[in-house]
Amino acid sequence: MCGRYYVDDETAREIEKLVRQADRALRQESIMALQMISAKEVCPTQMAPVLAGKGGAVHCSWQKWGFPGFQGKQVIFNARCETAGEKPLFGDSIRHSRIVVPAAWFYEWNRRKEKSTFYRKDAPVLFMAGCCRQYEDGAHFVILTTGANASVKPVHGRMPLILEQGEVAPWILNDRQAEGILHKVPCLLGRKSDYEQLCLF
Repeated sequence: MCGRYYVDDETAREIEKLVRQADRALRQESIMALQMISAKEVCPTQMAPVLAGKGGAVHCSWQKWGFPGFQGKQVIFNARCETAGEKPLFGDSIRHSRIVVPAAWFYEWNRRKEKSTFYRKDAPVLFMAGCCRQYEDGAHFVILTTGANASVKPVHGRMPLILEQGEVAPWILNDRQAEGILHKVPCLLGRKSDYEQLCLF
């Protein structure tokens, strides 16, 4: 599960590297979207930068995090990658409207409501797989989750489906490759926990 994450200037710089191959007009559109990024935590129902496909290339745009729920104000902000393709709410989006959510790190809470921060040890940004759909007020996205690997499991049983940088464009643009990526095991992540005491002995 992923209910909050963080973006910053480094996130914007890494996104810029990925959108350079788009044509001039699309690249300009992405640059305008990147200029809106500021260091902040992102929560469900907020607008956030995502990487999406357009004209056969990857570009950056802003979408709202969370699909409207079925009970008034409820918001659906995650989808299980194991079953999303079978659900009416997510199926078409998984097949035709895949996106990537870039973040510096994400947060997760254990059963005692203690917060941990998860990040990549080998890169300044992590890329979370997602999908989107259009509503009357614009595009909304959800983050896909999978079973937690060894780095996240001590805190929570689910985690975002983390992509390698080289998987970003295939996930967004290539239906055949996306099917394989959907079943991958994410890389191990680093973890910081405010509640854990460090042993100095």
